[in-house]
Amino acid sequence: MLTAEELHRRALAALNGGRMAQSRRLLVQARERADDVEISARIDLTEAYHHAETGDRERAREICDAVLGRPGTGPETRAAAHAQRGLLAMLAGDTDSALAHLGSALAAAEATASVVGRSHLNRGGVHLQRGEVDAAEADFAAALAPLAAAGEPLEAAMAEHNLGYCLLMRGDLLGALRRMDAARTVLAPLSPVSEATCDQDRAEVLLPAGQLVEGRNALAAAARAYGLARLRRRQAEAELALAQNLLTSDPVAAEVAAKAAGRRFRASGVHAWAVRADGLALEAAMEQGRAGPRVLESAGAVAQELRGLGLRWPSLKIVLHTARAELLQGRTAGARARLATVRTGSGTPLEVRLLDREVRAELAAAQGRRADALRHLRAGLADLHAWQSSFGSLDLQTGVAGQGVRLGVRGLALAVESGRPAVLLEWSERARMLASRVQPVRAPEDEELSADLAELRRLAGEEGSRDPAREAELRRRVRERAWQHHGSGEVADPVSLTELRAALDAGTALVAYVVTAERLTALAVTDAGTTWADLGTRRELDELVGGLLPDLDVAAVDLPEPMSGAVRGALTARLERLAGLLVAPVLEAVGERRVVLTPSGVLAGVPWPLLPGYVGRPVTVAQSATSWLARRASPLRTARAGFVAGPRVARAEDEVVAAAAGWDGAPVLVGAAATAAAVSELAEQVDVLHVAAHGRHSAENPMFSGFTLADGTWFGYDIDRLRSVPDVVLLSACEVGRSNVRWGEELIGMAGAWLHAGSRCVIASAAAISDRAAYDVLVAVHRQLAAGVDPAAALAAAVPAVSTDTAPVPLVCFG
Repeated sequence: MLTAEELHRRALAALNGGRMAQSRRLLVQARERADDVEISARIDLTEAYHHAETGDRERAREICDAVLGRPGTGPETRAAAHAQRGLLAMLAGDTDSALAHLGSALAAAEATASVVGRSHLNRGGVHLQRGEVDAAEADFAAALAPLAAAGEPLEAAMAEHNLGYCLLMRGDLLGALRRMDAARTVLAPLSPVSEATCDQDRAEVLLPAGQLVEGRNALAAAARAYGLARLRRRQAEAELALAQNLLTSDPVAAEVAAKAAGRRFRASGVHAWAVRADGLALEAAMEQGRAGPRVLESAGAVAQELRGLGLRWPSLKIVLHTARAELLQGRTAGARARLATVRTGSGTPLEVRLLDREVRAELAAAQGRRADALRHLRAGLADLHAWQSSFGSLDLQTGVAGQGVRLGVRGLALAVESGRPAVLLEWSERARMLASRVQPVRAPEDEELSADLAELRRLAGEEGSRDPAREAELRRRVRERAWQHHGSGEVADPVSLTELRAALDAGTALVAYVVTAERLTALAVTDAGTTWADLGTRRELDELVGGLLPDLDVAAVDLPEPMSGAVRGALTARLERLAGLLVAPVLEAVGERRVVLTPSGVLAGVPWPLLPGYVGRPVTVAQSATSWLARRASPLRTARAGFVAGPRVARAEDEVVAAAAGWDGAPVLVGAAATAAAVSELAEQVDVLHVAAHGRHSAENPMFSGFTLADGTWFGYDIDRLRSVPDVVLLSACEVGRSNVRWGEELIGMAGAWLHAGSRCVIASAAAISDRAAYDVLVAVHRQLAAGVDPAAALAAAVPAVSTDTAPVPLVCFG
């Protein structure tokens, strides 16, 4: 027969695992077999926690207070009672009371290692609620040794997991994932509730990393798991985290989720958390433009109450949102008065610092102080860059850029309003392609990542026997292992207009296309001067760009006449209209020069060499003027070329053999020899790499875009594994020039992956290409490259204008 102590231990394990009914049964059995006051008291304390988790906070407090007042209990039990009382206060959001009780538990000389460890663990949780990360981290670290000494692996794993959460609050996403994943091996197998807890906090790491769909799905799934277990407080916490993430993208849904969380918190007796939910619901209301006196009065009261509860950062966020709401109503004095109460510093969470800069910029702009507004926005983006540059992965760098998207959008709008070319160029550089300003670093060797990619390649190529669950797991592992290398911490300053003009030779023009919510503007810069062009409305542009890629895809298909002529005729008309909007207004300034373009993200799919006015002209699409100048600092390496033909592509082998004929001794991989390993080895040895293969753009995760080889797909992630990369890459593969637009201006795709890895020029297409047309054009391009012509000029000479008689060749020179 099990003793009361053994039954109690099992009840506690079931409780920690969220198995509430089982825990309750075991506690009843343990009480029946308890034969002394000490074990009875410990059973009572566990029962108190059971009541707290299932919503009866008052009963839980009564039990703890009864144990503290019970005669005959020893000092160890009293220390445990203080620890439990502190935990209950923490769960209720009463942080002052929680700290007092947990301090009493830790001060007791007779406290066992288990009580000491749990008290540090719970006090760390209190500090996390208050946003005191240093104190929280110190407590979680102090909990590890006593919990290990007490033989409490579950609680030790909780401390490890919470140390990961501290790193998340510091912005160290990589460290947070490592610690949380290490703890997950202990915590997740306990029960669906424990697994949901791990998934919830992991989701809070994924969301700032830009993995919005996966993160939001995980939070929603965690809320459902808690709901099924009738753990309403935990369900509300997951709903609140989801509301927080939806705040700027979908404030209506955020308000609904926050209000639902508030109702559950109140029903569970968790007042402080209910107030947090109230505050978030008010923030969502103000994001929707509801800024009447009642909303502002309520927001002020909630902010004051949160500060009284020791929740400084949630309180500051509400004040900042309220100041913005005042501005929306034209009340600059009210906004200024609210901002006067806000103080931020290096220890303030990045999210709050960026919001503070944004609102102060809006106030300055409303008062006509444009220079001050831009100064605040610059400072905010500098904070974002400092964080962004800590990551080495392109995927992660572009993902976290979402934290500063509103600063960039506001800066661009102010720059356009300024009418000053120098300001427009500066913000064209600052607001777009933030990742291109981070100095890249080579990823370290990672055998596990290489093995995962190889297995994913094999599984994806197995027809009729796919294992979607395993593929999804491998994709997650590849993505997160690729995240793990650290960044350079270095960010390039954006080039100034004066510096750019000085760097341009007489034969080159740079055209920066800036797209805001309402307008389209271009800045044409040459050595001779600078021209500002207002091009038209955003709506006009969207109508033309919206159907462009489908038109290009259809026009590349061999259709019977007269259908093919009609399709290509419609495409020609669209391209002419697009050129009338984008090209014609800058042609006088550009003259006969070659052109470097830095287009906004909405223009990512435009086949620039096909636009009348740019046809036959060397055109390079750069990530930014800053990155373009850096890449042209030394001559391109084009001494040695290598060629690859993938399977099942008509004329691919003919194409690479014909193109290679123009080079001396160029290696060619075809058929079974064109494997991923062989292509990687070849890419490290040549200056010019040409791949003719089936290509696929992955919208879900652009770094999984790639082209098909003999043994499966060669992914964007494979590029990071290369020890060196070619200077020039030509991808005769449909779609691999396509990019996802993250956060309005951040582009990510296979072309971007090559450039991030160090390639200086990538020729690729965002749309389908006719095999025959690709053959003709790319063989001609190689003749020019082998003769020493630069890639943009070689492409310009080879690409014909679109007509009803010719298939379009939407190849673009990026770099």
